[in-house]
Amino acid sequence: MTVRNDSPATETNPAPAASPAPATSPTPAAPPRMASVGEPTGPILRDCVMHIHKPSDPCEGVVTKNELCTASKKSAGFVRHIEFDVSGTALAGRAIPGQSIGVLAPGLDAKGKLHKLRLYSLASPSAGEDGNGNVLSTTVKRTIEEHWDTHGLFLGVCSNYLCDLQPGDRIKLAGPSGKRFVLPAQAHEHDYLFFATGTGIAPFRGMIADLLATSPQSKIALVMGSPYATDLLYHHHFESLAASNSNFTYHPALSRESNQARTNSGPLARMYVQDRIAADADVLVPLLASERTLIYICGIAGMELGIFQQLIRTLPPSSAEQYVTCTAEVRSAIDGWARTMLHRDIYLSRRVMMEVYA
Repeated sequence: MTVRNDSPATETNPAPAASPAPATSPTPAAPPRMASVGEPTGPILRDCVMHIHKPSDPCEGVVTKNELCTASKKSAGFVRHIEFDVSGTALAGRAIPGQSIGVLAPGLDAKGKLHKLRLYSLASPSAGEDGNGNVLSTTVKRTIEEHWDTHGLFLGVCSNYLCDLQPGDRIKLAGPSGKRFVLPAQAHEHDYLFFATGTGIAPFRGMIADLLATSPQSKIALVMGSPYATDLLYHHHFESLAASNSNFTYHPALSRESNQARTNSGPLARMYVQDRIAADADVLVPLLASERTLIYICGIAGMELGIFQQLIRTLPPSSAEQYVTCTAEVRSAIDGWARTMLHRDIYLSRRVMMEVYA
């Protein structure tokens, strides 16, 4: 599992006298129970290499691009798409979407020690941004907060280091890390529904590029959640992909302003990612009913529970049980579901790939 992009949850409001908290591991999803006879089985995932460069022996990349990737400069947050050239290193051509890379920020922490490694999800396709695997990318949100007690400014160490980089700057990298959140080895045998919030969009940018290049028969849908339209990441990129690829649909979900219906029937209420399942039922329900479909979820912890509840509420039992199962008693109390029930009372099949972070 990878740490997602120096998130506020890992660096927000430390005690005034303490050094900035290092990025922590995301809330891990416990492995799904073993599938029994009759349960949906999952795909064999792509082979991938890991830890080619360890933190003690990083390689050096060169920044080639650093630009905002929010839909508007009026966004409340600063999120940047950053590319770096790793040609000539062992990372070149060997990192794939769903993996992460480690970044070593320069300098020392408040205790006089080197900053710890931070992991960032790759946003680039398998062929890299350049088509040859030499240029990797990631998606980084600046961490800018206030100390609770002193109301002094707190800046995330690594996120701001990355966002400040200029083309030509050199950066120390380690990795890649992760092997459980990648695409299947036989990607063309499946259809896909991706759910993302925030910088959780990063791996899906690369995965969707791979699928459109290699699996034109696969149906692909992306649900991207954001508070406001201005905060949507890579919005114009995905709009362009949807316009030029009949097998790809893009479904933004805005939680703090009204949404547009796919049918152009007028504005819809504010919604979270799970609400798109019902709102865009004409596309998403048939997709979810297919035995080919896999669900990938990436973003802030808690988003997954709403998705599973909506699957149960919206789909016929035969379709919902391809992804999530529970007893009739648990189903009847669906409004009271909590994350602590996952993998104990609510079971996921191997057709659900999930990576969420606190």
